[in-house]
Amino acid sequence: MKVKTFLSSGPLAKRARAATVVASLAAVSALVAPTAVAAQAPVDSKAGAAQLAAASDAVLTADVGGTAWFTDKASGKVVITADSTVSAAEINKIKKEAGAQAGALEIKRTPGKFSRLIAGGEAITSAGVRCSLGFNVINSARQYFALTAGHCTSGRPSWNIGTAVPGQTVFPNYDHGVIAHSNPAAADGRVYLHNGTYRDIINSAAATLNQRIERSGSTTGYRTGTVTGLNATVNYGGGQLVYNTIQTNACAQPGDSGGPLFAGNTALGLLSGGSGNCSVGGTTFYEPVTRPLSLYGYSVF
Repeated sequence: MKVKTFLSSGPLAKRARAATVVASLAAVSALVAPTAVAAQAPVDSKAGAAQLAAASDAVLTADVGGTAWFTDKASGKVVITADSTVSAAEINKIKKEAGAQAGALEIKRTPGKFSRLIAGGEAITSAGVRCSLGFNVINSARQYFALTAGHCTSGRPSWNIGTAVPGQTVFPNYDHGVIAHSNPAAADGRVYLHNGTYRDIINSAAATLNQRIERSGSTTGYRTGTVTGLNATVNYGGGQLVYNTIQTNACAQPGDSGGPLFAGNTALGLLSGGSGNCSVGGTTFYEPVTRPLSLYGYSVF
C-alpha cells in the first residue's frame, strides 16, 4: 500500500450544528504505523546543522514518491518514512544522492501507500467526493468559513455547505482550503467526537513533538495518537509535495481528509494524507492550522 490523501464519495448527513468535516479526495488506500528499519550503520556522532540540511536537500532532490521526512535535531538524523511502494533501489537512490551525508539518514518503513485524503469530523461533499470539515472559523467582519484540505477544494468551487473562497485553496506545497458558509447559522465552533458528543475548540497552537493528539473524520470518527515528527515533507508522487506538515501515528481512511487534528480545546491541524487504515494502524500528515489562520486572518471560535 502507499501514501495518499483520504478522499471518499458519498452523501453528506446534514447537521444543524456542523462540527468538523474530514475531507476525502479520490479513492485512496489505507495507513499503517511505521516500523524502524536498520538502513545503515550508526554514525559515531550527531550530524551538525549544515550536514542535516544537506541530507534533507538530498532527499528532496532524489524525488522519490511515497516518502516523507523531517529533521530530528535531538538525534542528529533526517528521519525518512517510506511507504510500501518505495523500492530498495529507490532507497539506495536517496542514499547515493546524500553521498557523504548518508549516515545522517534514518530510514523507517510504513505499510500502505501515501495518498491525499478527502471527507470538524463531519462530512462535506462536492461533485461526487466527500471530505471532512476541519474547523469552522470567523474573520474580523464576523463572517463564517470552514477550513478543510486544499486537495479537496482544488478545482471544486461548489460544496454542500457553501463556496470555496477564491485564492484560498493551496495544494501542493501546502494543503488547505477555505469554504464560505452559505448558512452562517450552521457553523459550529466545536468538533464532533462520537455518539452525539462534541468538543469546544477555543484556541489554536503549533503541535509539539510527542504530544498526545486527537483527530476526527467522517469515515473513521474519533481517534487518538501522538505527534511523531514536525516540519515533515511528504511526497505523494507526481510532483505533489507538501511541506512543513505534522506527522502522527493516528490512523485515518478515505473520507477523513481535511478533518481536524486537535488536543483538548486547541486546534492543531487539517488532515492531508497518509498510509494504513484503522484496522492495522497508520501514519498521517497534517497541515498546521496556524498557517491558514495567519495567512487569511481567521480565528477559531
